[in-house]
Amino acid sequence: MKIQQKIGLTFLLLLILSQFFGPKKNDGDLASVDAFIAETNPPKEVHQILKTTCFDCHSSKTDYPWYNAITPVNYWLNAHIKDGKKHLNFSEWDTYSLKRKEHKMDELYEEVEEHEMPLKSYTWTHPEANLTKDQIAAVVTWGKKVQADYKQQMIEK
Repeated sequence: MKIQQKIGLTFLLLLILSQFFGPKKNDGDLASVDAFIAETNPPKEVHQILKTTCFDCHSSKTDYPWYNAITPVNYWLNAHIKDGKKHLNFSEWDTYSLKRKEHKMDELYEEVEEHEMPLKSYTWTHPEANLTKDQIAAVVTWGKKVQADYKQQMIEK
């Protein structure tokens, strides 16, 4: 057997074995975003946008695509989710300070307005997450209002 064949077979065996292992899933409860929804009171359209474009990577509950069962893709997705939650986690909204909430709302609508969010790598596989101009405007309008409310609360304190 040639060395290239041995390397190929070893690689194939490792790939097959790796399918039995994977990262811990982000399998919390979507109800964990209830505090965020109750506090920020998004209109129905914006709530749906958040659900289809944000919560998978920015909450404790991810609806995984079928290809998450494939290693190493599952590790790549897990890294995206961890990074997303590090920057903004709607499931932990009630633990954020007023100042942090105000700042996160500013970042939220700016990222959407500048087409930085949702990520292109997400919209490739989730075409429903491609936002129209009207949807972007709805998120921005709502985000600015919520941010202004937080600013007002900070002034009043």
